[in-house]
Amino acid sequence: MSQLERLESVEEAVVYVKVRKFGIRDKLGYLFGDFGNDFFFILVSSFLMVYYTDIFHISAAAVGILFLIARLWDAVADVTWGRFIDTRKPGKHGKFKPWIFRMSFPLVLSGILMFVKIPGMSDGFYMAWAFVTYIVWGTLYSTVNIPYGSMASVITSDPVERTSLSTFRTMGAMLASLIINVVGPLILFVDNKADPNRFLVGAIIFGLLSISCYIACYKLSTERIIAPINENQKSSLKKSVKGIVKNKPLLSILAASLIFMMCTMLIGAINVYLFKDYFSNASALSLIGLVQTAAVFVAMPIAKPCVAKFGKKETASIGMLLAGGVYGLLYFMPNLSAIQFIIISAIGMFGFGFFNIVVWAFVTDVIDYHEYLTGLREDGTVYSIYSFARKVGQAIAGGIGGFAIAMVGYDATREAQTQQALDGIHALATLVPAVIYIVVFLILAFLYPLNKKRTIQLAEDLAERRNIKD
Repeated sequence: MSQLERLESVEEAVVYVKVRKFGIRDKLGYLFGDFGNDFFFILVSSFLMVYYTDIFHISAAAVGILFLIARLWDAVADVTWGRFIDTRKPGKHGKFKPWIFRMSFPLVLSGILMFVKIPGMSDGFYMAWAFVTYIVWGTLYSTVNIPYGSMASVITSDPVERTSLSTFRTMGAMLASLIINVVGPLILFVDNKADPNRFLVGAIIFGLLSISCYIACYKLSTERIIAPINENQKSSLKKSVKGIVKNKPLLSILAASLIFMMCTMLIGAINVYLFKDYFSNASALSLIGLVQTAAVFVAMPIAKPCVAKFGKKETASIGMLLAGGVYGLLYFMPNLSAIQFIIISAIGMFGFGFFNIVVWAFVTDVIDYHEYLTGLREDGTVYSIYSFARKVGQAIAGGIGGFAIAMVGYDATREAQTQQALDGIHALATLVPAVIYIVVFLILAFLYPLNKKRTIQLAEDLAERRNIKD
């Protein structure tokens, strides 16, 4: 057998590079990729707002505008970079890995610069510094995350192996969440207050860890599948857009992911104020970070048999319904202690953990459906569209989070917040997630069409259509 084995499909030729077999090394490499991504992503989503309000003394409303503008720009950057990546020719080390390696260094540097405070500067300078560094970081994040997310499609073509990559990716994200949310508050806060020097030290530490993870991803992962470059990009783009508009599973999961990400970002930002001000216990942020990660890890071994028996759609739907019910209950229990709140919310975290675990498998299904509609296997483009929706969710969350904190009366200059502000913070942390989780449940249960039976049929139809021969 020659070094390159060419397989012909109905629409296009795909080259499978003869290298070592897929295995645990690839899974660990893919795990490290999201591990590296989320060291800074979770640090930013959980603590950047409080850094801006309490250290830079930027108003919460202005922070909301910054987050809204930056995330909308990032959404455009995602799609632009996704199309760019789809037109690149693979090199010696593949098509996607080189970009992860190249862009990770400027990405981490820009992340550290976000947490630099130059003493004695004006409020206008700090506002400008925040806007420039945050937008640059978000743009560079796209240049790493889009090739990383797309790379799963070229590491292996086997659906089961791709599911393994999805699970390991979730594990990487959860490990980063565990470290940031548990260790982070212990580093970043002094006497229940955000400390600028501690934030910079934390950013440097997490930046070095992030670079180490990106290098591990680059070294351990192997790209095995090389798709040919489409010479008629304009025609491909028109066909892609038509397919996306007709792709009901994609549109449904985009809507669900958008508002789920919006909720995740909102909770991450609001929880800082909830525990710092409502419960007067910033150190409890470490505990809730630990509990959330533990809840997802508990759900992981349960998710696979549930999906095998009931299907991805069905498993994720029930999980979201459980999460919505728990957070709704918490809204009507305002007198809980921080520990009691964390214990009860753990059940809700267990519920939405199922969506987190299977979401990348949902993405694989909608990519398959895109191929079914168009005959094109455009993992980079479709993944960037999915990432676009998540970034829009982040934009909405960032904007709403800042405005919501301001509307309930939060004032960073006060030693103690008013009762009205505290009640508003509690409602933002409980009632809003409850409503959003129920909406996600309704989308999955009644709008997303790929139940277990139809997903199996889709795989069979694609296998027949491809008619791959050795």
